[in-house]
Amino acid sequence: MSFKSLCIGAAFALSATVFPQVSVADEATLLTEIDNSEEYIYVSALGNLEFFNAQKYGWKVAGDAFGVETTYVGPPDADIPAMVAALDGAIAKRPAGIAVWGFNDALTPSINRAASAGIPIVTVLGDLPNSNRLGYIGSYQYDLGFVGGQGLTKALDNEGKVAVLTLPGLDMFDQREQGFRDAFDGTGLEVVAVGDTKADMVTSINTAKDILVRQPDLNAFVATDSVGAMGAATAIKELGRTGEVLVIGMDRNSDVLERIKDGTVTASVAQGDVQMGYWALAALITANHANVPLTTDNKAAGAQFLPTNIFTGANFIDQSNVDFYLGANDQYSNF
Repeated sequence: MSFKSLCIGAAFALSATVFPQVSVADEATLLTEIDNSEEYIYVSALGNLEFFNAQKYGWKVAGDAFGVETTYVGPPDADIPAMVAALDGAIAKRPAGIAVWGFNDALTPSINRAASAGIPIVTVLGDLPNSNRLGYIGSYQYDLGFVGGQGLTKALDNEGKVAVLTLPGLDMFDQREQGFRDAFDGTGLEVVAVGDTKADMVTSINTAKDILVRQPDLNAFVATDSVGAMGAATAIKELGRTGEVLVIGMDRNSDVLERIKDGTVTASVAQGDVQMGYWALAALITANHANVPLTTDNKAAGAQFLPTNIFTGANFIDQSNVDFYLGANDQYSNF
C-alpha cells in the first residue's frame, strides 16, 4: 500500500471514529432536509417606512428560495414595547427561527428567552451583541457613516461646517455618526450641531430648521437615519437656502433618490438592505440543517458555529447611479 493510500485511509478512519456522520443519501441536499412547513419570523418596527420594503422583499424572496414559510411582524412606528410584544408573540409560536432588528436593548431579554428555548435567533439590520443571538446580519454601521463622510469631504473640497441629524443614544446610529466624524478627521470639516430626528419627518424638518437658524453659515447636513435627508432638504427649501447647503442622506428611500436626481440632495448611503433578509434566513437554515462538525457535538460544546457577523455593503448613491436604485425600489413596492 502506498504512503498516499495509507494517509487517505487514516483520514477516513479518523472521521468515522471521532466526528459524527455528516453525509446524507446521494440524492439528498441541504434543501431536501428542510421541511416546507417550517416558519421563520422577522420581527421589526417602523414598518411604515419605505426603507423596510427591501427588507420585506428580501425576506420573502429568501423564503421562496429555501421553500419555507416566512412571516414579517412588528409595529408600524418606533414603538419599542410593541416590538418587544411582537417578539414575545413570535417566540410563543415556537417557529423554526427568528430574525429580529436589534433596534433597542429592551429586546435583549426576549432574545435570550428565545435562545434558551432552543429557537435559533439572529439580529438583523442592527445588533445587540450582549444578547445570546447566534449572529448579526447587516451593515457595519460605522462604515455607513464613514463612506458618507468621505463623499461629503470630497463635495465640500475639505472645508465646511456640518450638522448631524440622527437618533442620539441608539448604538447603531451613534456608530454611524462616529463614522462621519472620523471621515472628517484631518480635514477642514467641523461638526457644529447634532439634532434628533426621532425617526419622524415633521420632527426632522423642525430640527433642521432650528439648526439652520442657529448656524447661518452651515455648509452641510449629514443624516444617519432614513428621514434625516428629507427633513434637511425640506428645511433648506423653506428657509430659502437651496443650493447653499449640501445634504448627505442615509438609505435609498425614493423621495431622497428623486431629490438626488434634481440636485436638492447631494447623495445618500445605501445599505445592502435587500440582502439582509436573504442572509439572515440562510443563517437560520444553516443553524437548523447544516450538520458540519466544528466539534463532535456543536450544541453540547456551546460552539459558535455561525459567523458572528455577516456584513453587507455600504453603497454611495449620487446622480451617476441613482436610476438603478429607483428601479429596484419600484420592484420592491410592487411586490
